[in-house]
Amino acid sequence: MISLKEAMKLSESELVALRKDLKDKIKQTKELGAYIEQLTNSEICDEFAGVPIAIKDNIQVKNQSVTSCSKILQGYIAPYNATVINKLLSAGLAPFGRTNMDEFAMGSTTESSYYGKTLNPLDHSRVPGGSSGGSAAAVAAGIAVAALGSDTGGSIRQPAAFCGCVGFKPTYGRVSRFGLGAYSSSLDQIGPITRSVEDAAILYDIIAGHDPKDSTSANLEAISTSDKLNSDRKMTIAVIKNYVDGASEDVKKSLNMAIDKLKSAGHNIIYKDFSNSKYAIAAYYIIATAEASTNLSRYDGVRYGRRAACTNLGSMYANTRGEGFGAEVQRRMLLGTFVLSSGYYDAYYIKAQKARAFIKKEYEEILSEADIILMPVAPSVAYKFGELSNPLDAYLSDIYTIGVNLAGLPAITVPVAKDANGLNISAQLIGGAYKEQNVLDAAYSLEKLIKGN
Repeated sequence: MISLKEAMKLSESELVALRKDLKDKIKQTKELGAYIEQLTNSEICDEFAGVPIAIKDNIQVKNQSVTSCSKILQGYIAPYNATVINKLLSAGLAPFGRTNMDEFAMGSTTESSYYGKTLNPLDHSRVPGGSSGGSAAAVAAGIAVAALGSDTGGSIRQPAAFCGCVGFKPTYGRVSRFGLGAYSSSLDQIGPITRSVEDAAILYDIIAGHDPKDSTSANLEAISTSDKLNSDRKMTIAVIKNYVDGASEDVKKSLNMAIDKLKSAGHNIIYKDFSNSKYAIAAYYIIATAEASTNLSRYDGVRYGRRAACTNLGSMYANTRGEGFGAEVQRRMLLGTFVLSSGYYDAYYIKAQKARAFIKKEYEEILSEADIILMPVAPSVAYKFGELSNPLDAYLSDIYTIGVNLAGLPAITVPVAKDANGLNISAQLIGGAYKEQNVLDAAYSLEKLIKGN
């Protein structure tokens, strides 16, 4: 598959041919479920000229369906473009199909999607990760030049790692969230999923920047990164030893191999430990579900979404939400409502915010001694469908990614090895707030070392 960098140099006739080729490949790989069903038929069209970019189904494209892969939003048509879509169009890129995802971005496997699950292109019996599983699978399978996803607790990085591509979560506030379906407003961030670090930098440069329409957007000058990529920079990299040691043997072995390559290339490697990751898990799920409970309260059968059959106001709310939301969304909304309720707010939500501040401080302390933090993306390679049937076990698969969102930092995942079954293993590189260049340079260096360049 052509790279984003190469695709941006194509003539219009060559782009028409590229879009046709992608449409043909999407039809041939429909069983993957990377694109949601509607878009494999009528909505992947030539309405938008430009380099085709796959778009997660929670990012609004004007006059197109956007459902966050939920039953409750069936039939909803976006009335405006998300800011990132306008930025794509201004740069000669264009939305090309909606990718599958966990319903309202709540999940790590895409299994909670109203349209059915996405399969991992490396092994169809395994999950592609989530919630941006469709975007990652599309890029990995060669049916997307690049894709946009959203990352609330690892939802770009984990599926990119499971599928074998690059996933980049910018600093919170670097990319506008205007037009993104909200899950957890203080954690959500849009970012690129690509086949290379260079392509990730190119796509990031296009979508980054201050947006007055987004009150959480950082009012900072957008500085391009792709034209400054430097794989020869020598950095101090802090390896989180207890996280590496806590991963599976395959992941541990592969990461140590990558660390040795970085050390041999002249990077300064130091070792640090983080506090028990159970605190990050607890803080994340309290904060995220509390914000989700508030954000999804608008889906009531009046303001947004489908209205179920009802006889009075109470039954309208109950029936609409009961029929419209899947089990995982209902579970998280109930948990969020509980932790925000009278008598529990101080006991749970306030404590979670204190834990968040502690976690952020821990990252900052290590990054005061190092340019980059290196640790696993997930404890293991992509697991099989049904292997983690207990929701709490599935939540633990985010154990190494959620702290980054709580701290609001930039992070990227880079493939470093394959296990005996051909499943991908990636390293996660994390930088200080607004230091995307450090993260991308370190990732570019690691990518070249792994490829032997």
